[in-house]
Amino acid sequence: MTDTMNEAVTDAIGGADRAGGLSTQGLAVGYRTRSGSGRRAGQAVLSGLGLRARAGELTVLLGPNGAGKSTLLRTLCGLLPPLGGSIRIGGDDLARTPPTTLARRLAVVLTDRVDAGLLSVRELTGLGRHPHTGFTGRLTAADHAAVEWSLKAVGAHHLADRPAAELSDGERQRVLTARALAQEPEVVLLDEPTAFLDVPSRVALTVLLRDLARDKGLTVVVSTHDLELALRVADAVWLVDRDRHVHTGAPEDLIRAGAVGAAFDADHLAFDPASGTFGLRRTARADVAVDAPADVLPLLERALAREGLAVADASRPAAGMSVSWDSAGRLSLTGPDGRAVHVRGFHELTRTVRAW
Repeated sequence: MTDTMNEAVTDAIGGADRAGGLSTQGLAVGYRTRSGSGRRAGQAVLSGLGLRARAGELTVLLGPNGAGKSTLLRTLCGLLPPLGGSIRIGGDDLARTPPTTLARRLAVVLTDRVDAGLLSVRELTGLGRHPHTGFTGRLTAADHAAVEWSLKAVGAHHLADRPAAELSDGERQRVLTARALAQEPEVVLLDEPTAFLDVPSRVALTVLLRDLARDKGLTVVVSTHDLELALRVADAVWLVDRDRHVHTGAPEDLIRAGAVGAAFDADHLAFDPASGTFGLRRTARADVAVDAPADVLPLLERALAREGLAVADASRPAAGMSVSWDSAGRLSLTGPDGRAVHVRGFHELTRTVRAW
């Protein structure tokens, strides 16, 4: 790439950053407590934060339970006052932004339970349009179109006429996300939006948020425990570790630096940087020779690992045990005593090797 092209790319990226996004400088978040003298003192959970979530990107906030993620998110949206530092949306200080302006620029979806009263799903979603409607609160045709679009975007259009109070937790979370999208903000902050969704719905909503960020130039920040999914989909990560330090960068940056493993590895769980997934730590009690097709081998490895057995290789010779899978899909096992056993399916396989 030539110097001229480099300058053009740098200018384009810098222009995008200046045009929008959310950033913090020297931010300290936590709770204010009253001392014995009556003075209010701050108890910081996280401090010295210089963070940036860029327009057009999905930024995910990750960290163990109790690390301060929700406290940070509530501070970013103005529900908790910062103990120090500043927060900016599109270059404007959050603390100095009028509430009416902030309501149009920032949308929030928290885990707090919402009392929808007698509102239908469509009416609840329509509340996202009120920052744009003026004192009358009447929705125009354009407002109704925004509501319909947001419901379709989160896969909740079929719920539009149902009473919002009758929704399941997962359905309610979809609708609250639709309400935030109907607001047409610059910045969307979401705390655990996929918490009550099944796996396909979690993937669909996370990908939707990433695509909306890119297609509409939104700044989307999501706190989530769906670690593996987040690392696959997100453009950027804010990772709070056990010592309450915040690491930032692309998912691959944090994986390569070992920050993900350091934050989440436990006695029985380990992050594999190569696959980007977590696996159980196990000490193999024996090594087994395995003869199976390439598509079956990973499944056999999983099943055997559950029973404390590892697949033998050149560096780990088998200890007199073997498993083979023939062309008809039949499993044959040879135990340490040389006795051969034929089994059907993985369940019978694991039950048999458990008795070895």
